[in-house]
Amino acid sequence: MVEIAPPAKHTHHHGNLREALVSAGLSLLGSEGAAGLTLRKCAAMAGVSHAAPAHHFQGIAGLLDAIAARGFTLFADAMEAEAANGPNEPRARLEAICLAYFAFAKANPALYDLMFRQIWSLAGKEPELGRAGARAYGVLAAACAPFVTDGVEPATIETQVWSLIHGYSALVLVERIDSNRPLASVEDLLGLLRRLDLKTA
Repeated sequence: MVEIAPPAKHTHHHGNLREALVSAGLSLLGSEGAAGLTLRKCAAMAGVSHAAPAHHFQGIAGLLDAIAARGFTLFADAMEAEAANGPNEPRARLEAICLAYFAFAKANPALYDLMFRQIWSLAGKEPELGRAGARAYGVLAAACAPFVTDGVEPATIETQVWSLIHGYSALVLVERIDSNRPLASVEDLLGLLRRLDLKTA
């Protein structure tokens, strides 16, 4: 799970209150899930009045967008770090990124769900979230790029890989609710990835 220390309960200057509220939201998501995430609770955890978030966010939706943007930044960082720790070889890098993708989703289910829920309802209203989501997707796209051969659209390879790892991650999160549906292991998933028609260009 992403380790976010609860913000100290003291009066915040205008410049860092936004950061404190986002950190509080991440902490609440980890401990209470989406149902426990409210502006009032974030304000209390940040040590400010319940009216203070209005200076930085247009209601709960604005705070959720900011938390989701932070989530995508952490997500991209995690995928890049995992890839950097492995061999500098296209298939190894792609598999490392897929493993990091899955590990992040499994360790941070509430945050992962919020990230995609917010960005898919974005409709261009929040640039920070759009940029953070694009960066995370860019990590996956860059790992897929060596497998884009002549006559193949990059989106074809990206969609194959993304569908596999995102779909599997979503199924694992559903399994947390219904354990009567056993799933294949992530190692089996990598076996499927290796059977995709991925040849380096």
